[in-house]
Amino acid sequence: MKAAWVESYTDPATLQVREVPSPVPGPQDVKLAVHSAGLNFGDMLMAAGRYQIKPPLPFAPGMEVAGVVSAVGAEVHGLHVGDRVFSMCGWGAYADEVCIPASMAFPVHDAVSLETAAIFPIAYGTVYHTLVDRAALRHDEWLVVHGAGSGVGLVAVEMGRLLGARVIAVAGSDARLDAARRYGAEVVLDHRRDAVRERVLELTGGRGADVIFDPVGGDVFDGALRYIATGGRLLVIGFASGTIAKAPTNILLLKGFSVVGVNTATLIRDDLPTYRKRFEMMMRWVADGRLAPLVGARYRLDEIATAMADLRLRKHAGKPVIRVGGD
Repeated sequence: MKAAWVESYTDPATLQVREVPSPVPGPQDVKLAVHSAGLNFGDMLMAAGRYQIKPPLPFAPGMEVAGVVSAVGAEVHGLHVGDRVFSMCGWGAYADEVCIPASMAFPVHDAVSLETAAIFPIAYGTVYHTLVDRAALRHDEWLVVHGAGSGVGLVAVEMGRLLGARVIAVAGSDARLDAARRYGAEVVLDHRRDAVRERVLELTGGRGADVIFDPVGGDVFDGALRYIATGGRLLVIGFASGTIAKAPTNILLLKGFSVVGVNTATLIRDDLPTYRKRFEMMMRWVADGRLAPLVGARYRLDEIATAMADLRLRKHAGKPVIRVGGD
């Protein structure tokens, strides 16, 4: 089979497609013929050896995938060859085939394309867990979303609005700001031109944001400390800036807000049945048109290096997709 192959940790923009052996499913696994795979910053970091998870070399990156079951392990029940499924697979999705645990194979609704399903698991699973479980977001609260045009940021805008929040979207390109506006942001701020702190305080009557969604870290986190409300929740989603910030405990004490870390892997580990039910619910929302995952760009598997370079430059709003098989 063909795969984007990491033989040694390297610049992701130099990735090349190789012929490699097909994977063999274990007794509790299924093998997928890959249709599409989502592209994430974590995939880029993993290929460079800078992610918290380091697969054994060599490997194919790709954390999320959608495809058709092509083989079923001997101990698997309830899944069959020909089923359309999506999954978070850790790595391996940038290939013609990938093996995943059957427990992590989620059905794709008949009304939803495999391409759409491929950009669904990480962003939507993370954002729902973040806003509902970790932030306990309430109706009419002010939610500030940083990185609002990115895959996960745009979903936070969309989900926050669906949950009844008043959403302020912060991004750094006109295309991303336009996307955030279309997806339900009440206010959009361009961090290149707007004074984010002053505008958030103005919009909230001086109180500050109730919830801040931060997948960026660094200066964004530092700035958020200055416009979060008393009793607010500052959500640490990731570090796209490459800089891990630190929260001064005296400010936490004086302002009485919470810094909340988000790691969806703990929910998967501790309560997989709930996680599966949520995906069933959100997949119905996609089929009904209540949610609309945005494919930001499409690339062939042999264009993986270009896709990684474009992701680094934040060229697109929404989530890029690697098209591997299918029509």
